[in-house]
Amino acid sequence: MKKFRKISFTEIKKFSAITILILLSCLVVFCYTLINDRRTFTALSHNLFIEELSANALNMHYTIAYPENFGIEYAPRLSPYTANEGMTREEEIDNIIMSLEGITKSFLKSQDRYTYDLLKKYLLSMKLGARFHLYDEPLSPGSGAQVMLPILLNDYTFRTAKDVDNYLIIMDQIDDYLAGLCTFEREKAAAGLFMSDHAANRVIEQCDTIIGKSDVLAGTHFLQLSFKERIKGLVDSGIITNEKMNEYIAENNRLLLAVVGPAYVRTGDELYLLKGSGQNDMGLVHFPEGQEYYLHLLAASTGSARSIEEIKDWLFIDFRSNYNELVSLLQSHPTLLDKQAMYFVLETPEEMLADLEERMTDNFPAFETAAGNMELLTTDMQKLLSVRNVSPAMEEYASPAYYLSPPIDFYLENTIYINQKNNLSGLSLYTTLAHEGYPGHLYQTVYNRIFMEQTNGNPLRHILHFGGYQEGWALYVEMEAFNYAKQLMIPKYPDIDYIYEYYRLNHALQLGLYSLLDIAIHHDGADISQVKKILATIGIVDDDVCQSIFEYIVSEPANYPKYYLGYLEIESLKEDAKRIWGAKYSDYEFHRIFLEAGPSDFGTLREVIKLPPSGKLK
Repeated sequence: MKKFRKISFTEIKKFSAITILILLSCLVVFCYTLINDRRTFTALSHNLFIEELSANALNMHYTIAYPENFGIEYAPRLSPYTANEGMTREEEIDNIIMSLEGITKSFLKSQDRYTYDLLKKYLLSMKLGARFHLYDEPLSPGSGAQVMLPILLNDYTFRTAKDVDNYLIIMDQIDDYLAGLCTFEREKAAAGLFMSDHAANRVIEQCDTIIGKSDVLAGTHFLQLSFKERIKGLVDSGIITNEKMNEYIAENNRLLLAVVGPAYVRTGDELYLLKGSGQNDMGLVHFPEGQEYYLHLLAASTGSARSIEEIKDWLFIDFRSNYNELVSLLQSHPTLLDKQAMYFVLETPEEMLADLEERMTDNFPAFETAAGNMELLTTDMQKLLSVRNVSPAMEEYASPAYYLSPPIDFYLENTIYINQKNNLSGLSLYTTLAHEGYPGHLYQTVYNRIFMEQTNGNPLRHILHFGGYQEGWALYVEMEAFNYAKQLMIPKYPDIDYIYEYYRLNHALQLGLYSLLDIAIHHDGADISQVKKILATIGIVDDDVCQSIFEYIVSEPANYPKYYLGYLEIESLKEDAKRIWGAKYSDYEFHRIFLEAGPSDFGTLREVIKLPPSGKLK
């Protein structure tokens, strides 16, 4: 038998000392790596945040009111498009992904781990999108730069004299910016990917009319009137003198007449010369890689990772369910369609928003909850908001209503715009204000901004855009507003409370069908004759209306699914939460956790929902 040497006490002490030294060394290395990875991620996030905002002065202004408080110094600029930009962008994204993958995610704090997951998915989606960059359409008739620039300029807030200086510098760059987009359109045309003649005609008309020379010469253009109104506020506050105000007004007039107006005309002329080069006036599927691009666009805009077949089945089952419910409702109330539009007990937007604010309190957390019950906020949420009309000059091009997100460091000042051209009133105005205001976009945005501020959230989260999360939420609460309207109106019309369910189902049917049409047109190749047959199922048979719907969907792919699929995904998350949380579930808790998670794709959100509510992400 082998004999073992007896180990002395001295040797044991030496061995223990060496072991402890090794363990301490390992601990030091671990702590250094952990701290270093956290610092690296913070630095990477900060740099991405600054670089992305600095590339576009309008994005910077609408995201941060006071850049100097973030240590940001930047020259206001609108980066114009350059040749081979897609290829350059893909290389840049690859470098960022490599840097991100060099960080150990498990070493990060909970909130940063969540941001890490979102950022990686976001970057991979952007990389795929860069490959298809010529399929993008920055001058689409519905949401192109030619429409969005005046809207953003019109609401550009003047808080300091520097804001005015930056605004005028931006105005002076619009010609180069639009010229860059024209270069891009020429590249699209050369690749056989230019827009249809119908879409080109609409954009040309917009370019010819939005910056009308006669209005500018008369001093009545909305970008002149709003400029005077905004700059007068600086005079009234003693920030600038009357003399300086007049200098600014003169410069704004000059830029509109000598730079912006001619830039719009040249853009329209460029598109006129490219007319006829478009080889497709139907869905994306008719382009060489159009179907693959559409699948990317659908996933990126909705935040849903479901397969196209699963999405189609889901939308169809939902449509059939809503249709059957509507038929059953009509059978139970055969005179329903004979009912005339009812008198709505509230008339003004302010009255409606106040009512919505009151009715939401039981199921939606107050802003003070996001702030950790700190007494830094007024309990009167109405003080956060003003409601304005869209300028008559923009009514033809603007949405029925819209909300512009406030800066992350100045979120207690919000505006909802109403387009009077759409004649919104009564129930339609009430539900629209729920979508844009409370408990919709405004509430969703301000709640998350407060929460992020109080928990020192990563600023990068504010520029990771997830349309399905945001628009899905707005539609989700809009649907709830039909129930609020019923509660409001029952005292006056107790015998026809069912009519609100009719309006809700009708709204869901329409948006669900438009989402199915979006897939049918862009993925399956449906033409106008097939679209007419599908629209006939909900009673839309007018040829002009059908043509208009078809053309809108062709020019704005994946727009309707962003709303409706986003809404369905939220309802699905809600059902998951009920099943997983059990007795801990409440609508209030679901809404709190959804809002505090912030803009996300639905796959990442589902990981949050898997955990029973136990507080905030730290």
